Amino acid sequence: MNPNRLTDLTLPASLDERGSAELHVIFGAGQIGTQLADALLARGLRVRMVRRGAPRERRPGLEWRQADITDRAAAAEAARGAAVVYDCANPAEYHRWDEVLPPLKRGVREAAARAGARLVVLDCLYMYGRPESGVPFDEDTPMRPCSHKGELRALLARELFEAHARGDLLGTSGRASDFFGPGVQSALFGERFAARVLAGKPLEMGGDPDQPHGYSYAPDVARGLAVLGTNSACDGKAWHLPLAWTGSTRALVDAIAAALGRRASVRRIPDWLLRTMGVLDPMLGAAAEMTYQWKLPYVIDDRRFRAAFGEGPTAPDQAVADTAAWIRAAASARAA
Repeated sequence: MNPNRLTDLTLPASLDERGSAELHVIFGAGQIGTQLADALLARGLRVRMVRRGAPRERRPGLEWRQADITDRAAAAEAARGAAVVYDCANPAEYHRWDEVLPPLKRGVREAAARAGARLVVLDCLYMYGRPESGVPFDEDTPMRPCSHKGELRALLARELFEAHARGDLLGTSGRASDFFGPGVQSALFGERFAARVLAGKPLEMGGDPDQPHGYSYAPDVARGLAVLGTNSACDGKAWHLPLAWTGSTRALVDAIAAALGRRASVRRIPDWLLRTMGVLDPMLGAAAEMTYQWKLPYVIDDRRFRAAFGEGPTAPDQAVADTAAWIRAAASARAA
């Protein structure tokens, strides 16, 4: 087994007071939540997925619950019986975070507290703003958000650890950088990138593609959350999840394209154009304030997680190969 790859062996499941495998409840069945379910099932745990829409794939050991997380009673009922709750919910309405993000996150936090469950939150890096200490930056980096979305994330991060300090619940968070890899649909390296690289078109992005920028491999993020969910010693603090890519965005584009037997390029979009385009597409306008992350070196330090749990990321070459294989398979399925 690759010693740098997150452990995905089936481990003995923890038992509840009835002698059954513990119930782990995941709020959010998106690109990370679904992979987290796989990681937990591989450990022999019972898993309940909670989403607003209809249930998806049904498998042994996997239960589905349909609920609106902002409905506190519905969220509490969905978390009933959980030993651990995972918050992987992320609203698609990127331009409406003011309205939708706080009630979503608070709904999951309250549901975990009412269930008496540990809470593991999947978080991003927006709360840090522009790290003044340079890169790589670790979990002790002060939260100095320089965007409105960053202010929201900082507020919610403080609320989580204040609730932990009060004894309202036992909570932790796993912070990840921008995603790439199999199953990633809605990120810079998501479906749009896949379609463009196969068509020989450039990746369009804000910022500078030649700055070092960390990218988190989605399966590593899921396995990292599973590690946090099965280790109570991590409670009360944030953890940077293992980081697979620490080079530039352009280099990652080139690597995935080469694995697909293609050539790729990157087209930079200035912020003013993103804001102008945002008149017609609010999602693009909302993205403009975050391009600062690609205008300076932006790479997290994951050594604390590695040292505590003996777990590292997937090797970059393997992550790139797996991503290319997923893009190729998805394209073949669409063409069939």
